[in-house]
Amino acid sequence: MKKVFLVFFILAAACTACSDIDPDSPDCIKHRTRNFRSEIYCEEGASVKEYLFQGQMVYVFNPGICQFDLTSEVMDEGCETLGYLGGYAGNIIINGESFSNAVYQRTIWEN
Repeated sequence: MKKVFLVFFILAAACTACSDIDPDSPDCIKHRTRNFRSEIYCEEGASVKEYLFQGQMVYVFNPGICQFDLTSEVMDEGCETLGYLGGYAGNIIINGESFSNAVYQRTIWEN
């Protein structure tokens, strides 16, 4: 009986780890986040965060901190790319406005 309980506990923990994407996110952002998690190669610092920017919710896909020249993709709720932050040039402009004006809302996923 202990073995059955242990197997059930391990399976439950594994399934919980698979669904750590915020369930209140738009469906396309959930789907993109699942793909993003499988594509990233930084072991830490990767995240998907939600911001209010230019009157709409946007999502920043940050690949992590393993290289200094990586860019973070900024998408709207319909998964349309608005631009990229960071990179070698340190870009902070999205749609002609500084992303420093964005207001953080919540973290959708992080490693």
